[in-house]
Amino acid sequence: MTSSAKRKEDSHLANGGVKQSTWSKALSSSAVWEEKDEFLDVVYWLRQIIAVILGVIWGIAPLKGFLGIAIFCIINAGVLYVYFSSFQQIDEEEYGGTWELTKEGFMTSFALFLVVWIIFYTALHFD
Repeated sequence: MTSSAKRKEDSHLANGGVKQSTWSKALSSSAVWEEKDEFLDVVYWLRQIIAVILGVIWGIAPLKGFLGIAIFCIINAGVLYVYFSSFQQIDEEEYGGTWELTKEGFMTSFALFLVVWIIFYTALHFD
C-alpha cells in the first residue's frame, strides 16, 4: 500500500466521516480530543503565536521593564485559561489540572516573547 493510500485510509473514521484536522478542531468550540498530546500541542503552539504577537506589540510601543513582563504573563496565562476552560470546555483534571495546562509551554513562549520584544524594541527605538 502506498503512503498516500495509507494516509487516506487513516483519515477516514469508522462511521465513514473524514477525520478533522488538529487546527480545525483547535478553532472549533468544544471539540473532541481523542489524543491528549494533540490538545497539548495546540496549547503549546497557541502560546508561541501569542508570544510573537505580544513581542511585536511591546517592541513597537516602547514598553519597558517589569510592567511589560507582568502584562505578558497575565495575558498569556489568561488567554490560554479562557481558551481551554470556556472555549474548548475540556476537563482539566484529565490533563493534570488547571496548573498543568496553564504552564504547558510557558517558558519557551516567554523566551520567544523576550527575543521578539528585544529585537523590535532595539530596531525601532535605538539609533
